Amino acid sequence: MKNENIPENTKSKSIKEIKDEINQILEKLESEKTNLSDSMNDYARLISLNKHIDTLFKKRNKEISFIGKKTK
Repeated sequence: MKNENIPENTKSKSIKEIKDEINQILEKLESEKTNLSDSMNDYARLISLNKHIDTLFKKRNKEISFIGKKTK
């Protein structure tokens, strides 16, 4: 996933903040009171957040692997 597609306001968030925002968006999308235009914008934001959290997990995985190799 390319970092340049992730907005700066998303890059600065922690995993917990991203998780909380994802949960808020999912609740909103599941609501019967949402309209199509808002849903499309929320879905796009959800995809952006997902890309960023995937990047963070991959980065942490590399760090953990490096530490594991270093301690052997």
